Amino acid sequence: MQNAKIPNRVRKAIIPAAGFGTRMLPATKSVPKELLPIVDRPILDYIVSEAFAAGIEHVIIVTGRMKGAIEDYFDHAFEVDATLRKAGKNPLADQLATATPDAGSISFVRQQQARGLGHAVWTARHIVGDEPFAVLLPDMLMVDHEPCLKSMTDLYQRHGGNVVAVERCLPEEAHKFGIVSLRQTMAGALVDGLVEKPAPGTAPSNLFISGRYILQPEIFSILENQTPGAGGEIQLTDAMISLMANQEIRAFEFAGRTFDCGNPTGFVAANLHMAMTRTDIAAGIYGEMHAIMSPARAIA
Repeated sequence: MQNAKIPNRVRKAIIPAAGFGTRMLPATKSVPKELLPIVDRPILDYIVSEAFAAGIEHVIIVTGRMKGAIEDYFDHAFEVDATLRKAGKNPLADQLATATPDAGSISFVRQQQARGLGHAVWTARHIVGDEPFAVLLPDMLMVDHEPCLKSMTDLYQRHGGNVVAVERCLPEEAHKFGIVSLRQTMAGALVDGLVEKPAPGTAPSNLFISGRYILQPEIFSILENQTPGAGGEIQLTDAMISLMANQEIRAFEFAGRTFDCGNPTGFVAANLHMAMTRTDIAAGIYGEMHAIMSPARAIA
């Protein structure tokens, strides 16, 4: 098994954002799930920021029908800027302008059929070209002192090949995830097994792929001919099993907090966590939590 040649850095990232967001209905009837706010920023804004913080130069967002608002969000809002400046709110206008990505740093492609994560990644093949790339799932907000993808690109720079972020789940919940088994080597942990949503009680471990990948471009030709897997969809995990026959897949065990913002529990938890890191609102949030939890709280 050979490692691919290590380039200077991973320059491109794919963010698949074409899903319907059924777990967050009815909110997602009219608002893309990726634009639901975590405090005062859309989920997707955090994910894009993580990509750029890792040295990514070009982000490719895969969208679908009724997702035009995502493109609008990352555009320069001339009307908002003019209104803020006319009202004398120049600092806020400057803040929004600074947060707007540079022209040409984000592209959009359309996944015209809901055929799974693997198919969504494949639709960006022409923009990625023949070079390694990252994949960041927009539901998964990953919080640590260093962005998860930055840690992964550092690992990739040392070893090359492919890298996946993994975390531990409760064994009884392993059937909900893409599960890996690992082989320890002198150069770290290598993935030696992958299974997408194994039947209950059959998982090889409780380590799941948690939403960040660095992959070699050979995955695209595998995805193009991939047979549908779990759920009748083109699964990225299945293609990675084929890729693993010729290339190493290295595991990075993420030690921070991950919030699955695609379901109500994870979404609320992410809002609470991020709010408590904000010095401007943390005290008020803590006070409200105390009032809710107090057994002596009066019920009107």
